Amino acid sequence: MAISYKKLWKLLIDKDLKKKDLQKLAGVSSASITKLGKNENVNTDIIMKICVALKCDVSDVMEIVEDGTHEE
Repeated sequence: MAISYKKLWKLLIDKDLKKKDLQKLAGVSSASITKLGKNENVNTDIIMKICVALKCDVSDVMEIVEDGTHEE
């Protein structure tokens, strides 16, 4: 299983915002935005700041998806 932030990027498009706008609004570093862009793990504080800035819930910015690497 893996984390996907596709919902976050769709939300930014809907709100006509760029990644730089999100960085300023949420007060997060460019490194955090880069990690999000690569679907890497980020601190929950970062997710919380983004949710507060965008006035949304965690489920609006991220989801757990199959990554195809696990074996059953």
